[in-house]
Amino acid sequence: MAHLRLADFIRSNIEAILQAWEDFARTVEPPALTMDDVELRDHARQMLLAVADDLDQPQSEQERVAKSQGLGERERENGHRDTASETHAEARLLSGYTVVQLVSEYRALRSSVLALWDAFTREDRDTDSADMTRFNEAIDQALAESVARYEYLVKKSQNMFLAILGHDLRNPLGAVVMGSSFLMQANDIPHKYALAATRMNSSARRMSSLVNDLIDYTRTHFGANMPIDTRHGDLAIISRQVVEELRTFHPERQIALQVPGSVMTMLDNGRIAQMLSNLIGNAIQYGLVDTPVAVTVLADAGNDIVISINNAGPAIPADKIAGIFDPLVRITQQGGADAGEHTSLGIGLYIARQIAQAHGGRIEVVSGEQDGTTFSVTLPLHRSGLHAA
Repeated sequence: MAHLRLADFIRSNIEAILQAWEDFARTVEPPALTMDDVELRDHARQMLLAVADDLDQPQSEQERVAKSQGLGERERENGHRDTASETHAEARLLSGYTVVQLVSEYRALRSSVLALWDAFTREDRDTDSADMTRFNEAIDQALAESVARYEYLVKKSQNMFLAILGHDLRNPLGAVVMGSSFLMQANDIPHKYALAATRMNSSARRMSSLVNDLIDYTRTHFGANMPIDTRHGDLAIISRQVVEELRTFHPERQIALQVPGSVMTMLDNGRIAQMLSNLIGNAIQYGLVDTPVAVTVLADAGNDIVISINNAGPAIPADKIAGIFDPLVRITQQGGADAGEHTSLGIGLYIARQIAQAHGGRIEVVSGEQDGTTFSVTLPLHRSGLHAA
């Protein structure tokens, strides 16, 4: 008797398999409560037929290993741009499924096929047992495609939300800055109101800086590079301006600046100021209150400019160093009554690194209990312009 292939078994029993899978999908709440039969079976048929077609194709050992790890070549159906598994993930996301529920569907689909196949082979029919291994590999590949597409769409929607939020916050923040600036310049109001306006202005400007970081973050995560407009500028002047602004915002903190009289090079003035503000602000946030933040700018006879920002305080744990520039990573100071205030989403450090890289530079960090934490920015010196202070 000729071997009965699992691919032929799936094609001839597809309705029974789909019914078993649909019965499971109806148990997934709340999405199942709002979905009809067509939606519940939306792409299961296409996925099963794709699996059956895959079983009919010869497969090398390398292809087998890749598919078992979910790394096989994507199989598009009927010339479509996306596979049925990817389209299925998108539909499930729109229907309100969680990724756990999505994975459970594949587990149910696998179980439905194998249960029917087991019942069939128990009748001593002559079958090809290797097909079962191929089937599991194909399901693993389909599952990997679905989860990858689901994760991509979730991240895309999150980034879109952040981008819209950032842009929508710009106008009201601008109104607060303008209004508070107007009150700060007024001479016919009591001093306490002028002081309140000054605090409002400082807070609004800080929020505006955070919004700009948020917009830059979403822009780079949509695949665009950090936009810069380079021209000849003086890094020394930019450094002094940023430090003076931060001294105004944080009058209780000391910021020590060591910089040459002039460091002329090619740079984007606004972006470099943003990078310095983020790095120095991070040092203020995590450094000891009674110890100055040290900012040093060095331009040697070589081709590099090195900017160092050092703060004293507890060392960053070794396992946190590798991910400190990753976006939306929260680094929390351990211990201390004010631990709740010493938190960060990590966007500022991420933006700082993107700005350095856009200028052809890099940022490195070292941290220890004795010397504190030092962020070092290395930028190319495009034109010699170092003058003694």
